[in-house]
Amino acid sequence: MKINIGDKVRFLNSTGGGTVTAFHGKNQAFVEDENGFEIPVLIAECVVAGVPEKQTANKETAHYKAVTTVQKEEKKSEKEKFMFVETARGEQLNVSLAFLPTNPKSFMQSAFETYVINESNYFLFINYMDCKNNSWKSKFSGLIEPDTKIFIEEFEKSKLSDYERICVQLVAFKKNKPFSLKNPASIEIRLNTVKFYKLHCFTKNDYFDEDALIFPLITNDAPEKQMLVSASEIREAINSKKENKTSVKQVFKKPEKENKTIEVDLHINQLTDTAAGMSNAEILEYQISEFHKVMKENRSRKGREIVFIHGKGEGVLRAAIEKELKTTYKNGSRFQDASFREYGFGATMVIIK
Repeated sequence: MKINIGDKVRFLNSTGGGTVTAFHGKNQAFVEDENGFEIPVLIAECVVAGVPEKQTANKETAHYKAVTTVQKEEKKSEKEKFMFVETARGEQLNVSLAFLPTNPKSFMQSAFETYVINESNYFLFINYMDCKNNSWKSKFSGLIEPDTKIFIEEFEKSKLSDYERICVQLVAFKKNKPFSLKNPASIEIRLNTVKFYKLHCFTKNDYFDEDALIFPLITNDAPEKQMLVSASEIREAINSKKENKTSVKQVFKKPEKENKTIEVDLHINQLTDTAAGMSNAEILEYQISEFHKVMKENRSRKGREIVFIHGKGEGVLRAAIEKELKTTYKNGSRFQDASFREYGFGATMVIIK
């Protein structure tokens, strides 16, 4: 029955009633009670006073059926939300990590978006982490639906040094249906951050309309091989070396100490395809990040000599390198001018202690 302004109504699901004073949208009315208070109420929960009891009962029954139908439709909609077409290939896990520049037209200043791509028939519960100062920090944890991708985070290019080590842990399962058991995985990768400065490393792909940098995590159920050696492997290698040394020390000569000099050219045109659009500060930041990367890779190689070629110029890069050597690496290295005959005044030699 249609309700109009001025009608006296009573409430179906609670005591009380009053006079209809206004409507809000198609589903809500304002009812003024005997004390002069306006009460917002659903129109479906009102009935005009004086309607025969049988008609009211029928209205209540119809209202109950309508609510039940809506609830069923909502449940059906929720169930259909998770329905998708499974594929034979999707029975194997294929998971990737993707990075997209937020502003490709200004690539050198662009920030980056991070996504995890799930190409399988399985739900994935994931935990995404990065490592800084040998401590892991969870940046995202959640559920990825089958055959879809999920946004993880956005970060500035100046924070790239924090993303050299990434770990993604995941557990695969299906909802409300039988499935083949998949082993939980913990994939740790070391990102080559230099690629984030090279536009050609971002390529066309099947997942985004934009060019992206893709790192596979799991391919056909096989996790990508860890690039970092575990502590147990190090112990085994040490023990094996000790055993070999004891059994054959009279047969073989003592291995020569690793002390080869390596050269690292920090001129920006040697580090990236183009420096177009980069400010002097950004160029210096990139050169110093490459310096840190080389120092970290060689910090355990005692006696290793590293020649950093920085050029003479105005001495800004040289001064920045010396500052880091006197602070960050003062206990693990010493430094001096490299050979004048070979490099003039344009290089610094670092010796790992």
